Amino acid sequence: MNDNQLLHYSRHILLQEIGVEGQDRLLGAHALIVGAGGLGSPAALYLAAAGVGRITLADADQVELTNLQRQIAHDMASLNENKAASAARRMRAMNPDAMIEPLAERLAGARLAELVGQAEVVLDCSDNFATRHAINRACVQHKKPLVSGAAVRFDGQVSVFDLRQGEAPCYACLFPEHAEESEMRCAEFGVFAPLVGVVGAMQAAEALKLLMGIGRSLSGRLLLYNALDAEWRTIKLKKDGQCAVCMTK
Repeated sequence: MNDNQLLHYSRHILLQEIGVEGQDRLLGAHALIVGAGGLGSPAALYLAAAGVGRITLADADQVELTNLQRQIAHDMASLNENKAASAARRMRAMNPDAMIEPLAERLAGARLAELVGQAEVVLDCSDNFATRHAINRACVQHKKPLVSGAAVRFDGQVSVFDLRQGEAPCYACLFPEHAEESEMRCAEFGVFAPLVGVVGAMQAAEALKLLMGIGRSLSGRLLLYNALDAEWRTIKLKKDGQCAVCMTK
């Protein structure tokens, strides 16, 4: 690191668990974020600010006025702009040294698998089960740690699915692919603005810890947050021995 970087990341370097070595790991790391909306906005901004050297951010949608109530990576000047491009502009303004790769794509299939394979950690900031399951399959295939978040109304959840640990569950162990799942979208049910910030920031924290190899991740645990009652709960998760995704040979 040069002198400017030492100053820029000094508050990280002061932490015994991180130090210069941990910050160097971040500078050489590559994260993939799928979704640049409510969850992806804070997650992407914190990863860029913290010094993750390369961040690939994918989102095919455009910024709408209804997004600005909670999606803090965007502003009025971003209206009708691609979300990944809008967020990338904010990220570069925060940290010009970071390599930001915005993709105006809805990732799926071989393209998704390719990008997951290139990253060291994947953050699922999407808003639908089909995308979440596709990301999980790609992460299982490449044994990449997945940081998953969701938020609707006043309820949020975050977990880590890290199959580098033998007994760790995958996302499909918790939410089987072919189970009847009712999509709860913000457009239909609403969402408390700061809730996505809380969950997205937690996703960033888990991703940073994984990249630096510090602390204890949320692997094997589901963290639930009820913003209306200001209550946190943790549920232990186990691998499903009959999971169609992570138990297939």
